[in-house]
Amino acid sequence: MASFVDRAPVKMKAGDGGNGSTSFHREKYVQNGGPDGGDGGNGGDIILLADTNLHTLLDFRFHTRFFAENGEAGSARNCTGKSGSPLVVRVPVGTVVRDKETGDLVADMSTPGREKVLLHGGRGGWGNTRFKSPTRQAPNFSKPGIKTQEREFVLELKTIADVGLVGFPNVGKSTILSVVTRAKPKIADYHFTTLTPNLGIVSHKGESFAMADIPGLIEDASQGAGLGFNFLRHVERTRLLIHVVDVSGSEGRDPVEDYRIINNELARYGGLDKRPMVVAANKMDLPGAQKNLQSLRDAAGDIPVFPVSAATRQGFDALLDYLAATLPALPPTHVFEEVEVDEAPVVRGYEITKDGEVYVLSGASIDSLTGSVNFEDYESLSWFHRTMRRSGIIDALREKGCQEGDTVRMGDMEFDFVE
Repeated sequence: MASFVDRAPVKMKAGDGGNGSTSFHREKYVQNGGPDGGDGGNGGDIILLADTNLHTLLDFRFHTRFFAENGEAGSARNCTGKSGSPLVVRVPVGTVVRDKETGDLVADMSTPGREKVLLHGGRGGWGNTRFKSPTRQAPNFSKPGIKTQEREFVLELKTIADVGLVGFPNVGKSTILSVVTRAKPKIADYHFTTLTPNLGIVSHKGESFAMADIPGLIEDASQGAGLGFNFLRHVERTRLLIHVVDVSGSEGRDPVEDYRIINNELARYGGLDKRPMVVAANKMDLPGAQKNLQSLRDAAGDIPVFPVSAATRQGFDALLDYLAATLPALPPTHVFEEVEVDEAPVVRGYEITKDGEVYVLSGASIDSLTGSVNFEDYESLSWFHRTMRRSGIIDALREKGCQEGDTVRMGDMEFDFVE
């Protein structure tokens, strides 16, 4: 059986924009034909696609680098370079993507077939034709394409199910799933038989819903004990939880204490104890179960408790009736709020000096930055401003004493400093 992988680090990079061309029209008997350098092509985007045919992140264990195609350079005769093809990265439905550096959640691929542009390709540079004007008939320069940055992300798979079975190991969650659905999880009489979430579809009195068997939790699971984080991740999207308790205490544990410990772990992980919940008091066929049932009801308070026996397949009609009646009124599957990826590069290795009253920014990274900007294009200017701020250049100028209205020089360009 293929390994189940639900977390994977990856590196991604959108395509660089192609450079613009510096070229002049050359034709027999035609002098001073004028500029005809074409623009560079745009780089390819990185696009995520939620694919229903994928159920694990196993492929990302072996393939960890995803680079989109670069745009081609422009050429003579006003020929624009070919744009790079977008790179479509298929992920299982339910995958969330986090920026490794900031921890921001930048994509939630919870809808089957959803596409999201995670990283945009760099814009192609302008050819010298773009810079022709009445006072500049033969511009002998063009602009390079915008170079994109390699970014690191972490993919996390969060199971999408309407109902989640939670509880200590070996309390019968997998057996219950096999009783109420056609799923065939591994079942055995030892702890942590289930190491990956199992999904099944329940059909009851005209209602259908997905149920997930979440691997067994232990005390301090919310702090990472055992495989706690790996397991609790798959509870986050469930609309209702079935807390399965071995009411017989067959392994010498107290069912009430088990119930409280698991609820405490759900609360410590992030308020999961507030999720709509019912209790399945399992193993009612064993000695001691009837005696412990009332104590469990008292501990559960207003939470419904359903006595069941997965071994004898008894007691499930009332539980399924309740689920079929309750689920339609519950909120839909939780969708996480996304933060857009900040694609502005971080500029390093620059120097700030003063030439009289002018603040001078210099360094190879500054030259590269200014060379990538089309100052006559609004979007390119916006990208330039974001980069200056994100890289700390604005703050560094302020620390050097630069104030509103002072002149700043970068290469052969000067501008007024504006807060």
